[in-house]
Amino acid sequence: MPFQPVILATDALIYLLLALVLGFVWYARQHPHLISPWRRVGRSRTAMGALVVIAFYVVIGLLDTLHFRLATGQTEDGKVRYSTEVHSVFDLLATPLRESSEKTYSAPFATHLFTKENIQLPDGRQVREYPRLKYGGAHLDNPHRDRAGDIFRLATLGVLGGAAVFGCLMLIAFRFRAAGLSSWWTDPARGPSRTAAIVLLIMLVLTGMSISLSGGYHILGTDKVGEDVFYQALKSIRTGLVIGTLTTLVMLPAAVLLGIMAGYFRGWVDDVIQYLYTTLSSVPGVLLIAAAVLMMQIYMNNNQDDFNSLTERADTRLLFLCLILGVTSWTGLCRLLRGEALKLRQLEYVQAAQAFGVSHFTVLLRHVLPNVMHIVLIVVVLDFSGLVLAEAVLSYINIGVDPNTNSWGNMINSARLELAREPVVWWSLFAAFIFMFALVLAANLFADVVRDAFDPRLRERT
Repeated sequence: MPFQPVILATDALIYLLLALVLGFVWYARQHPHLISPWRRVGRSRTAMGALVVIAFYVVIGLLDTLHFRLATGQTEDGKVRYSTEVHSVFDLLATPLRESSEKTYSAPFATHLFTKENIQLPDGRQVREYPRLKYGGAHLDNPHRDRAGDIFRLATLGVLGGAAVFGCLMLIAFRFRAAGLSSWWTDPARGPSRTAAIVLLIMLVLTGMSISLSGGYHILGTDKVGEDVFYQALKSIRTGLVIGTLTTLVMLPAAVLLGIMAGYFRGWVDDVIQYLYTTLSSVPGVLLIAAAVLMMQIYMNNNQDDFNSLTERADTRLLFLCLILGVTSWTGLCRLLRGEALKLRQLEYVQAAQAFGVSHFTVLLRHVLPNVMHIVLIVVVLDFSGLVLAEAVLSYINIGVDPNTNSWGNMINSARLELAREPVVWWSLFAAFIFMFALVLAANLFADVVRDAFDPRLRERT
């Protein structure tokens, strides 16, 4: 085979999470009371627009989750030899961005380096000038004259390409619809789908412009070692999604199980669980995370032979960071579920089940758990953006993901010293801010709609 599939630890958990989501979708479609709140979410213009933005991030993250090793030749006994470097499908698609490294800093859409160097002229004289980039604007004969027109030309081609893809998708969509475009555009009930279509058009146009422009320029500049900042920002999407989703997967079982047990059984069970999460909440989270990450770092330094590549080493640290964030973040949800279970325990149908001799396990599974799932879902969606921001803060103080891992936190951390330069190197910080801002804003908007749809008190008030 020309490649060897590689499944990292976080990859396996992402596949498991994806399977759980698909399984929940299939299960919810069979139960009207579960699918009804999601239909209310689907009738919100804000939710549908935010969902399109989130979908773009998720697609990039999933493409960056499919890892493999490329074949480099054959051994003496005829077996295929594979590279020790691990790539992803996204790396393969973004090969021009990954391989177009410059010498050092260059500004967005620049054709010359950001700093002057000694250049030897053909006549032997040396002058101090800004050298031409190897890739950025290298196709221009006279960059000072032709750059603006070339950028406009490439941007126009990108806009037309994105609009063409959107037109094809709309044609495919309306091929299976009985109503035409005019009735869809004027029908008030189709407002959410129109909003989703408009946001999709904007995202496809931006994608087309990015693909077109990045073929000739570094649209967000390069960093200190000459790597494309736009490529780094895109690679950081997977890290943000992993932190936001896998931490939830780690946190949920303990929070749900202990929360409903404390509220239902009360007595010494409630006292033990309250003591557990109160004690854990009393420890400063940053100190606990720092201690755990430093211990993990010492272990990895002393057992380097356990990791086949730098990618696996960085992935192990990322997984451990998700675990420690999950351990420190389950207490809030547990406290909420305990209070809700205390209320549900006093309701008539729960007391009737107990009177008929139904086991405690059955009561918890059939009567208590389904009635607290709206709280679980609301907290999970609301916590996603907070976890994405937490990764940036932890990486900024050097207790986050591995330095070899692309993340917005590492980009912000490296931009600290760049802001002290004169002139200021601002584009690394700007790129991390824009990509993080778009994801967190979309997640928060979507979370607000989900909260309104699943919270029975807000639903009854509406």
